[in-house]
Amino acid sequence: MTAELRRAYFGTDEPIPEVRLLQAGELTAEFIDGNLRAIRFGGREVLRAVSYLVRDTSWGTSIPTITELVVEDGRDGFDVRYRAHCAAENGAELVYDAAIIGRSDGTISFSAEATPSGDFVTNRCGFTILHPILGLAGRPVEVEHVDGSIEHAVLPDLIDPAQPFKDMRAITHEVAPGIRAICRMEGDAFEMEDQRNWSDASYKTYVRPLALPWPYTLPAGVPQRQSVALSIAASGEGAPRAEASKVPVRVTCGAVTGRVAEFGLVLTPEEAAATLHHADRLAEIAPQTLLCHFDLGAGHGIEALRDFERIARPVAAETVLECVVPCVETPADELRHVARLVAEAGLRLDAITVSPAVDRRSTPPGSVWPDCPPLESVYSAARAAFPNLPLGGGMFSYFTELNRKRPPVGLLDFVTHCTCPIVHDADDRSVMQSLEALPFILRSARAIIGEGRPYRIGPSTIGMRHNPYGARTTPNPDGGRVTMAERDPRQRGLFAAAWMIGYAARLGEAGVEAFIGAALTGDFGLLDEDGTPRPAFHAARMLASIAGWQRRACRSSAEDRVLTVLTSTPEGGSTLLLANLTPEPQAVELPFGGWCTLLDETSLVPGRRDTLPAAMTGRLLRLRPYAVARVDQAE
Repeated sequence: MTAELRRAYFGTDEPIPEVRLLQAGELTAEFIDGNLRAIRFGGREVLRAVSYLVRDTSWGTSIPTITELVVEDGRDGFDVRYRAHCAAENGAELVYDAAIIGRSDGTISFSAEATPSGDFVTNRCGFTILHPILGLAGRPVEVEHVDGSIEHAVLPDLIDPAQPFKDMRAITHEVAPGIRAICRMEGDAFEMEDQRNWSDASYKTYVRPLALPWPYTLPAGVPQRQSVALSIAASGEGAPRAEASKVPVRVTCGAVTGRVAEFGLVLTPEEAAATLHHADRLAEIAPQTLLCHFDLGAGHGIEALRDFERIARPVAAETVLECVVPCVETPADELRHVARLVAEAGLRLDAITVSPAVDRRSTPPGSVWPDCPPLESVYSAARAAFPNLPLGGGMFSYFTELNRKRPPVGLLDFVTHCTCPIVHDADDRSVMQSLEALPFILRSARAIIGEGRPYRIGPSTIGMRHNPYGARTTPNPDGGRVTMAERDPRQRGLFAAAWMIGYAARLGEAGVEAFIGAALTGDFGLLDEDGTPRPAFHAARMLASIAGWQRRACRSSAEDRVLTVLTSTPEGGSTLLLANLTPEPQAVELPFGGWCTLLDETSLVPGRRDTLPAAMTGRLLRLRPYAVARVDQAE
């Protein structure tokens, strides 16, 4: 892939990590940056990943420097050995020697011995194992604990706010009828968390219980040894499954299921001047919602509210104040003060959502909850200060925090939370796979909220606007793919446009009322610094243009490759949005023909509408990597 294409797709010419396929009979695994991904047997996914990871004190992932790499492949197995170097924030270095051995009998072992040169401070150092969620959620597993006891249990279907299993030594699951996989971990106590909380498409088994203090120190010169062994047993029933990636994706449609969510943008005081400068672009998008972030504790004051008023005045959109309540004084005093500032600024509000500042920080299971006024008193104070406005609450951070601290929803007119796909992994595949987890998040949120109460989501962007798990987001001066970074380069590329459409495609079944999917400018913006529209700008226009229309059931036969949104237009026709989630071209069989607008590297600004026959053979639409399309049914 050329540097020009990488910039078009990912907003950066940073090289894509090399993927080396390891194979031993029916067993395959991808070797990427020293770790294993996509471990399969007979074409069936067994584990999503086995990785040796080092986390810093803000839970960012250290990127190791790999040396002395040796890979030996044979018909019956593979052997991989390397040395890796990581640096801590205090300058200490950690060196670990790793060995990966795979055999055609269905076994893989991954071992590592780590030795720090000086006292090495970390939040976690060791193995993580990712089990996939599709086909495993709600299914039986067998867990062996460190004391030798056996637990027969079920992986959670609704997302578990705590750890489903602790003190683990091994876990066994059925990959498919006739195929069983046993994963054994040695060297420390392991436990599992439900990573769907953070929109990761996995259950994660990790080293060192969260109940123990962190960060902690690995003493200088003391080796740390760990290993993971996977054993797969297959009977004659577990025949290999043929890969279907070359088969065209088929889109089928059904009945009306509700309304398309309103599309909105987030406004911040820090980006207000740039947003005002590009007010014409805001009018082009025509969002239905403007979410105005306001935090007295961050120094926001009346000038910020006046800027919001100037931005919102010419826009035919609802204006919602996202108000962080410092809780330094009483919530009643602080919210009355905010109400006076809003009135003085002349800002017309259509709704307000509130959250205590302390709830922007994560409280992991087993930790002591920080002091915070009862949510009932915060919501009561908001009602009193803004008596005529719909009141929202929930979390301004992620579903994880909503799941762990569930609000008294009966006091709210709507509930909200955000998601971020780069909390744990920032590679392209993991970010797109986060869309697999969204239906589980939406269903679990609905179980908390109830079916009738309005549900809003966002701001949800690839970049992280706030880190609930550490002191800061991760600096990203080189514009790489970095976990917990505020500035993610893919926001500038086609990747973000495809991810945004894919995200919207997942929202239908939960009846989400509004989706805040970007900002106009800044790190989460739809415009470059010079005002040039990014690909996500056009995706946002597409979503805003169909907001409120009747949404119809629509199924993609390969949701890991293509996701879709299908609507009935006010005139009685149909409009279909599609996103290619992959770096490979995809052929899509459509349910109808008509007019097509394509957004890909050949037409980053879709300036014309081409008839479908010009872009297709019959109803076969060919989507380039990370392409987005809008198809309007012919009359």
